[in-house]
Amino acid sequence: MLHNAIFFFFDKNQLHCGKEVWKSAELTKDYKGGDASLQLMLEDGKSIEHKLDPKTKNLPYLRNPDILVGENDLTALSYLHEPAVLHNLKVRFMDSKLIYTYCGIVLVAINPYETLPIYGTDIISAYSGQNMGDMDPHIFAVAEEAYKQMARDERNQSIIVSGESGAGKTVSAKYAMRYFATVSGSASEANVEEKVLASNPIMEAIGNAKTTRNDNSSRFGKYIEIGFDARYRIIGANMRTYLLEKSRVVFQADEERNYHIFYQLCASAHLPEYKTLKLGGANDFLYTRQGRSPVIDGVDDSKELCNTRSAFTLLGINESYQMGLFQVLAAILHLGNVEIKERDSDSSIIPPNNHHLTAFCELVGVTYQDMSQWLCHRKLKTATETYVKTLSRLQATNARDALSKHIYAKLFNWIVEHVNKALITNVKQHSFIGVLDIYGFETFEINSFEQFCINYANEKLQQQFNMHVFKLEQEEYMREQIPWTLIDFYDNQPCINLIEAKMGILDLLDEECKMPKGSDDSWAQKLYNTHLKTCTLFEKPRMSNRAFIIQHFADKVEYQCDGFLEKNKDTVNEEQINVLKASKFDLLVELFRDEEKATSPTGQVQGTGGRTRLSVKPDKGRDSSSKEHKKTVGCQFRNSLQMLMETLNATTPHYVRCIKPNDFKQAFSFDPKRAVQQLRACGVLETIRISAAGFPSRWTYQEFFSRYRVLMKQKDVLPDKKLTCKNVLEKLVQDQDKYQFGKTKIFFRAGQVAYLEKLRADKLRAACIRIQKTIRCWLARKKYLRKRSAAITIQRFTRGYQARCLAKFMRRTQAATVIQKYQRMYVEKKRYRQKQAAALAMQTILRAYMARQKYQGLLRQKKAVIIQKRVRGWLARCWYKRCLRSIVYLQCCIRRMRARRELKKLKIEARSVEHFKKLNKGMENKIMQLQRKIDEQSKENRLVNDKLVGLESSYTVESERMRGELTRLRGVEEDNKNKANQVSSLLEELEKLRKELSSTQQEKKTIEDWAQTYKNEMEKMVSDLRDQNGLLKTEKDDLNRLIQEQSQQMTEKMTRAIAQETQQLETDLNEERSRYQNLLTEHLRLEEKYDDLKEEMALSSHVSKPGHRRTDSTHSSNESEYTYNSEYAELEEGSRADVTRGIDTSLTLKLQKRLTELEQEKQSLRNELENKEEQFQRDDAEFKKARGAELEYESLKRQELESENKKLKHDLAEMRKSLLGDAATGAGAPGSPAYKVLLEQLNASCEELEVRKEEVLILRSQLVSQKEAMHHKETMTEPSVYADDVSKLKDADELKQAYVGLKDTNRLLEHQLQTQRRTYDNEVESLRGELQTVKEENNRQQQLLAQNLQLPPEARIEASLQHEITRLTNENLDLMEQLEKQDRTIRKLKKQLKVYSKRIGEMGAGQAEGQTSPGQMVDEPIHPVNIPRREKDFQGMLEYKKEDELKLVKNLILELKPRGVAVNLIPGLPAYILFMCLRHADYVNDDQKVRTLLTSTINSIKKILKKRGDDFEMVSFWLANTCRFLHCLKQYSGDEAFMKHNTSRQNEHCLSNFDLAEYRQVISDLAIQIYQQLIKCMENILWPMIVSGMLEHETIQGVSGVKPTGLRKRTSSIADEGTYTLDSIIRQLNAFHSTMCQHGTDPELIKQVVKQQFYIVGAVTLNNLLLRKDMCSWSKGMQIRYNVSQLEEWLRDKGLMNCGAKETLEPLIQAAQLLQVKKKTDEDAEAICSMCLALTTAQIVKVLNLYTPVNEFEERVSVAFIRTIQTRLRDRCESPQLLMDAKMIYPVTFPFNPSSLALETIQIPGSLNLGFLTRV
Repeated sequence: MLHNAIFFFFDKNQLHCGKEVWKSAELTKDYKGGDASLQLMLEDGKSIEHKLDPKTKNLPYLRNPDILVGENDLTALSYLHEPAVLHNLKVRFMDSKLIYTYCGIVLVAINPYETLPIYGTDIISAYSGQNMGDMDPHIFAVAEEAYKQMARDERNQSIIVSGESGAGKTVSAKYAMRYFATVSGSASEANVEEKVLASNPIMEAIGNAKTTRNDNSSRFGKYIEIGFDARYRIIGANMRTYLLEKSRVVFQADEERNYHIFYQLCASAHLPEYKTLKLGGANDFLYTRQGRSPVIDGVDDSKELCNTRSAFTLLGINESYQMGLFQVLAAILHLGNVEIKERDSDSSIIPPNNHHLTAFCELVGVTYQDMSQWLCHRKLKTATETYVKTLSRLQATNARDALSKHIYAKLFNWIVEHVNKALITNVKQHSFIGVLDIYGFETFEINSFEQFCINYANEKLQQQFNMHVFKLEQEEYMREQIPWTLIDFYDNQPCINLIEAKMGILDLLDEECKMPKGSDDSWAQKLYNTHLKTCTLFEKPRMSNRAFIIQHFADKVEYQCDGFLEKNKDTVNEEQINVLKASKFDLLVELFRDEEKATSPTGQVQGTGGRTRLSVKPDKGRDSSSKEHKKTVGCQFRNSLQMLMETLNATTPHYVRCIKPNDFKQAFSFDPKRAVQQLRACGVLETIRISAAGFPSRWTYQEFFSRYRVLMKQKDVLPDKKLTCKNVLEKLVQDQDKYQFGKTKIFFRAGQVAYLEKLRADKLRAACIRIQKTIRCWLARKKYLRKRSAAITIQRFTRGYQARCLAKFMRRTQAATVIQKYQRMYVEKKRYRQKQAAALAMQTILRAYMARQKYQGLLRQKKAVIIQKRVRGWLARCWYKRCLRSIVYLQCCIRRMRARRELKKLKIEARSVEHFKKLNKGMENKIMQLQRKIDEQSKENRLVNDKLVGLESSYTVESERMRGELTRLRGVEEDNKNKANQVSSLLEELEKLRKELSSTQQEKKTIEDWAQTYKNEMEKMVSDLRDQNGLLKTEKDDLNRLIQEQSQQMTEKMTRAIAQETQQLETDLNEERSRYQNLLTEHLRLEEKYDDLKEEMALSSHVSKPGHRRTDSTHSSNESEYTYNSEYAELEEGSRADVTRGIDTSLTLKLQKRLTELEQEKQSLRNELENKEEQFQRDDAEFKKARGAELEYESLKRQELESENKKLKHDLAEMRKSLLGDAATGAGAPGSPAYKVLLEQLNASCEELEVRKEEVLILRSQLVSQKEAMHHKETMTEPSVYADDVSKLKDADELKQAYVGLKDTNRLLEHQLQTQRRTYDNEVESLRGELQTVKEENNRQQQLLAQNLQLPPEARIEASLQHEITRLTNENLDLMEQLEKQDRTIRKLKKQLKVYSKRIGEMGAGQAEGQTSPGQMVDEPIHPVNIPRREKDFQGMLEYKKEDELKLVKNLILELKPRGVAVNLIPGLPAYILFMCLRHADYVNDDQKVRTLLTSTINSIKKILKKRGDDFEMVSFWLANTCRFLHCLKQYSGDEAFMKHNTSRQNEHCLSNFDLAEYRQVISDLAIQIYQQLIKCMENILWPMIVSGMLEHETIQGVSGVKPTGLRKRTSSIADEGTYTLDSIIRQLNAFHSTMCQHGTDPELIKQVVKQQFYIVGAVTLNNLLLRKDMCSWSKGMQIRYNVSQLEEWLRDKGLMNCGAKETLEPLIQAAQLLQVKKKTDEDAEAICSMCLALTTAQIVKVLNLYTPVNEFEERVSVAFIRTIQTRLRDRCESPQLLMDAKMIYPVTFPFNPSSLALETIQIPGSLNLGFLTRV
């Protein structure tokens, strides 16, 4: 009791409250023996007192420790009972959102009523090949286990899926079949896996319906056998159906529907192809409107019909059969609308011309009269006569409904039969996996015959299940050599005997059906009389005599006897059947054909095969019309169920139990009451009970030792782990019956693991307390020492500070005294000096002032004297001038007066004659004087006259002015007179103006007041405006600042946008590159499939050995060959013809489907083209302009090259002409032009020949020169002298050699002339071909124009655009090709020109040195020329013969091994050798040799990779050599872009005759394929290591502990293999890296490979982490982070940190951080959201849901925290995919990497066996 008291104290318990609801409670007061109650506190804080049963004193069930709550396997729970199971399922379903849980061998699946992203292809790949217990529970894990056991044990398997309606049985079965179809693939091109999946929509359309519990409820049971061949690939399938619910055809309850197919037809009735069915809406027919719920939310029935028809087509049911089926279905709907009226109480009638009956008869091809007759009548037969009996209205209606049900059942059987025919193949079936989708235990308020059959089937299945579980438990105990004690478990054989034994319920029911007047009441009485007293499982209700109760294994069920007999008989009017058999509708006749003619695909009769409840085996001894319906439904169902049980017993079963969490279809809502009912009904609790009766908890010795090492002392640890565990357990658990030791495991009774966990937690808690005590003591002492040290330090510093302050004060006092002394002295001295300076300054200033005053006085006196002098002089001059003017004026006045007087006197004298006489007497002398005086006077007179004229003119002007003035004054006077007259009027006006002035003044005053007011207002407004202006200026400044900030932000935003756009473009480029590489992979896969077909056809007579080989339907090896030769093409055509003869019909259907998709894609592309048409038209003009300029530039360039070419040709022709002319005349003097031309031509020819021939030609040229010299000597001297000189030759062979040399020279010149002629002819032919091409293009353009004119406008535009694009593309390619050719020609001509100029220079120098006179040449003796032999100047080429090509490929590619020979070679040597051979073929201008060499190389590389594609070293070797070969083709292509890093010698080695750009693309594609093969090979090596090394292995020992696992890893599918560690992964990475470096792989390519490696490691690790709840803990996060750091350290050591590999591990790093961070508050949520940027929302939520504490000190993540995370991450735009795509391959690029190795320096080792190659 003390033990129990301690255990219960503050522990949680399960409290059984009410009838079926369990709640958690906590013990608040210790329990002691004898207490009558328990003091408990519920989870909501409420305290209650629980009374114990005084008789039994049973305590409530104990709850498991927190670390065991939420386990994947219910058998891992220490306490196994109903509330523990319910609580564990609830926690997983509600908190962790996990719908799958193991319960021993059973997978419990809870319907989430929500679409979850856990069924994708990535999830299938993750579960493929995994052990059942390694991953979280899933339907895929069960399917994988079944598949593996089938392959390993050579035994058929079955997956039994059961549950209530709406629990998800159909979906689970569908996902299981999808898994098999995905992982196994098909054995042929018929795509059987697609057909198997295509059967689902068909069976759902005709067998599923909406019920109150499920929108897609299966109303029949089915068992699908998926067949596999010896290689375990799908070859076919077979389907068996059970107990179709026919009554749904004629009746549906509220909120329910008929079968889906009826509503699909009604929804598509408006389409033209369905007009003949005469259908309308679903509410127009009785059979589809009774449930008053014709529409399912979110389901488009018309679209579903399209899917159904597509499935029919894929399964080979053609359009005519489909329309026939739809006719039958439409006829059933019309038949239900036939109205039968009552004629009297015993008879009925159908009104004539009933349009529904008419439609029915037209659709099924029968007569209206016959059908209307037998719907209301019935034929009765007796022993002597036959008569017709009328039917009442109710009987006729029942007969009509029975006929409808019968027709639908026949139609259902026919569809199932044809689906099976489509799923069968001729390949022999090696094994199969069956998937049973069958109804679970059902109990309703009213239970009838259907529920009875369903529960009977579940009794049989439960019995089989119990026996299998018991068998597994027994085998486990025997395997571990545990003492076996019989476990008492519930055996439901008595219940089964009650139903099916002799005189059982079914036997009595069949007997009652045979009675003429049998009824439900009489059958009920027979049941009471037979079983009520003899069987305890059979009861009679108290208040009813028409019902009975059966105690099933799950619960008691009360059945109502009404309708049992009628449903068991399932009778149909035979005359109605005969009418239908006489139909003109072939399909309807086929439905009712004798069933012995239509056998099942397995060779069994349908009636005995149990396909449907209506399939009856005909009796051959009687007429088929009377025997068809004699076998009862119960008998049929019993036989089919017996056959099913035999099949299941012959297979290994796997169980999936589907649970419906609530009745309202609410997502993730858990109703404990409903869950408990289903757990009891499906046998899960029985499994728990059986497990709990024995030893439910099982641990391996290593797991136990790792988990409970803390409970052991050091002396208890022995080398033998088994002995150690025994010793420890004997000390910890005294009761030996609580555990048993097996061979490999320790078995514990229920509750013992919880006890051990408590001991472990107590030990850890004590250790934690001790650690805390020690640490707190250490912290306190450390704090005290730190304070003490701080106090001493403060005291020391304080005392020192005080001393320093005192010394400072004393120093300051002394310094102050000294400062005062000097300061006072300084002040006095300063004061004296200031006074002295002031006195001196005052004296100086005063003296200066007095001097200045004196000086200024003298200066003023001097200035005053000067001023006086000037003034006085001026006054004297003024006075003098005035006196002078006065004197002159006075003189003038006097003289004028005297002159006037004299004049007057003279005038008087002149008038007196006497006077004149007196004067004239004696005055002749005086006359002369007067004459002279007159002359003088006349002169003066003229002067005066002139003055007078001037005065007169001025007078005239003045007179005129005065007259004008007078006139003006007169006018003014008149005006004054007039104005005087106006004075009166003006006075009056003045008076008015005065008045107006007064009023104006008043107004002015008013205006002034207003103006003043306005002024004030304006001033105020101005002030306001100034204030506003200030504010506006402030706002302006703010706005300017804001604008600047915004502009800066916009700039940054634009920068980011540009960066993002650049990144997006890079992403698009990578996606496009990836798409292209995927297309290459797909092309390769198709080629491989074609090769496999050829091999299979060639080896079809051989039988493959049985073995387990996993083949993915989407998997294919990268081992195919390109075929370029005609011989391969012929073989390919022949094989293709053989394959075509064997193509299946489904392949044609698949191609048709693919064609439809392509047409849709074409339509979308056409729409896109129409959308971009305007854009294209706008850009077209600019493009044409740019293109025109480009073409013009190309034309000018081409003309320039042509002119240069013509010039060179002209020079060559002149050269040859001169040579020919000189040869004809025989002139050969050394200085002649012909001689020079000949030497130049010979030297140019020598440049093009080999080294040896060059020496011979030099010798011959010297001999020719000597011959010419001798000929010249002969012409200059006598013949005898010539003969003497000739005789001087030592050997006659020299003349012969000279003659042969001259002959060879002439032959060489003739060859060049012929070559030039052929070139000319080729040019003429090419021009003619171009002319012909232009003509053909013109004709084609005219034809296209004529065709386009006949097309509609849209098609015309599309055709025109397509044609224009094609034309421009072709022109662009042609021009690019021409440009490349011209560039090559230019380089070649420039090279020749350099050679010519060099030779000319040499010849000029030689002639300058050798210029001598003919006489000198005659006198000098001629000696033979000794030419030294030069060393070979290799050109970096290898010559081989055509017949040696196969030997070259064989030795260099096919038989070359990376290890051994290749390991000591120069990296990339095979690539260099192949390129040097290619260079020679290009040098000799042999296009056939180039083509065959490249083709053979490519095919050989593919062949060796196909043969050894799984060898990483081989694939890496040829990837490096292929890339090097590609780089060589680029480096020596002559393209300037690739020649930047070449040496001058390397530039001379460029290819000269052929453009291999197309082959470069082919080799690039080959490199891509090799890279993908390398990645796949690397994946196959790395994949098994990743999970074990990164997750399972404890790199840091002792951090993580092992939790109880129940039956995890219990199956025999666990492979005994070595455990991989992180060191294994790193060693393998080192091996990969060293291999690639050794083979000379490009560094950039190595970086891409390493990046892909790390992506695979990160993706696989993260995917397994997301699918394994046991790995999501704090300690595992620490392990992962440590492992990742080790990988980063490896990258750092290899110098690969910048290759992008580290970034691929970011999701894994963030997941590990997520496991370790705090997960409680909102701040933690914000930190998680900002940290986990590389993880998707689904992944973050999944990790939080899976987070599991390993120890009691860790806490679970609350649901509220997870919802907070989801809320914060709601706005993220990301993919909902949960797992990473571990199969994803980054697009590879091959950056150009030129080689600095000179080709001429490469030596070929003899180990390659390439002696037939000649260096050139």
